[in-house]
Amino acid sequence: MAIAIAVTRERREGETRCALTPETAKKLIALGATVTVEAGTGAGSSIPDADYVEAGVTVAKDTKAVLDRADILLKVRGPTAQETSAMKPGTIVVAMLDAFRDKDTVAAMAGANLTSFAMEFVPRISRAQVMDALSSQANLAGYRAVIEAAYAYGKGFPMMMTAAGTVAPAKVFIMGVGVAGLQAIATARRLGAVVTATDVRPATKEQVESLGAKFLAVEDEEFKNAQTAGGYAKPMSAEYQARQAILTGEHIRKQDIVITTALIPGRAAPVLVTAEQVATMKPGSVLIDLAVEAGGNVEGAKAGEVVTTRNGVQIVGYTNLPGRIAADASALYAKNLLAFTGLLIKDGALTLDLEDEILKAAVVTHGGAVVHEGVRG
Repeated sequence: MAIAIAVTRERREGETRCALTPETAKKLIALGATVTVEAGTGAGSSIPDADYVEAGVTVAKDTKAVLDRADILLKVRGPTAQETSAMKPGTIVVAMLDAFRDKDTVAAMAGANLTSFAMEFVPRISRAQVMDALSSQANLAGYRAVIEAAYAYGKGFPMMMTAAGTVAPAKVFIMGVGVAGLQAIATARRLGAVVTATDVRPATKEQVESLGAKFLAVEDEEFKNAQTAGGYAKPMSAEYQARQAILTGEHIRKQDIVITTALIPGRAAPVLVTAEQVATMKPGSVLIDLAVEAGGNVEGAKAGEVVTTRNGVQIVGYTNLPGRIAADASALYAKNLLAFTGLLIKDGALTLDLEDEILKAAVVTHGGAVVHEGVRG
């Protein structure tokens, strides 16, 4: 029998993305699988059910029937309790599980004897680049953060010279120069802003300057060694953070827009901008906190809300920024999933090789237990 791949509607509040596009569906079918989606799966990404049907996908209204026959379930977010209970033991779930924080979903999947893979755990190695969902989604989040800032900011971004006078360019400060930060720099520069950026990883300085922005950091010995072998930021000492806070605090006071993007896997987001620093900013200034779902980089940020401070500064805490550009986010994420699923299907048959370095790094539950060391601990 052909491998049965299922995709259900995303049921998490505010989730507009989907895990399958007609393009990736055709390629999954070419691998020897049958593909079934729940009706309305692509609605938030402007993909009508008819487009799936045209690609050879079965569209079903009965969610339970879709799931109880599935060998593989592809999702954006982890499955709900109802979805987990509807799947047969041994079903493979591939999604962005938020496994460090969403312990209930992980426990439920282990209890249901499901094998689950977290796309956020895909290792950053050469052969896994096409599967790197964190990067594909962060790239769009960085872009969208600047668009949201431009919308909230009451002035223009570029310098404009007119007969009536000159409009000064906006000053934009990016804190955290990962994939999202780099895209935010590039987008803000394209809109004509004067951009500065900071990060604790020394390798980012050259990247920032290559995009035409100015780099800001306390460049001491700790800074020079502030990056893991995997390219992630290390937690910095309290002494370094104090020195950096003095430098950035004075800089923040002069900025029109601050965008924060700093995340450390498995930890709460570090506070980069204090309430005291926000209080020094000019009325009409805007802060966009991309880490708000992990606790936030900006003191006073609230998930899903725009907070206006007493001094007239807006702290924008929108969650799921990629979901605000859902069609593109879904297209990229579906390709990430397609590449990952290719590791599970060999010659038309389901093959689960947990010694493969990518699958080994990404597996969270298997055989009725939580097997990912970091999540289990």
